Amino acid sequence: MIISVNNTQLELDTPYNISVVLHNLQFHQTKGLAVAVNNQVVPKSAWEIYQLKENDKVTIIRATQGG
Repeated sequence: MIISVNNTQLELDTPYNISVVLHNLQFHQTKGLAVAVNNQVVPKSAWEIYQLKENDKVTIIRATQGG
């Protein structure tokens, strides 16, 4: 299964939920993260149950401080 994460293709051997993908990509600290799948924001409370599908486009955004 192939998905796109921040415009980079990622091949998965099985469908995963968002939490597993974030963990595999070394996003261990999820505070300040936002995730959208196919341009729809997925609430953090749904990351454990949201199953990614073939050709999904995942966007991960990390909030930063500064100004």
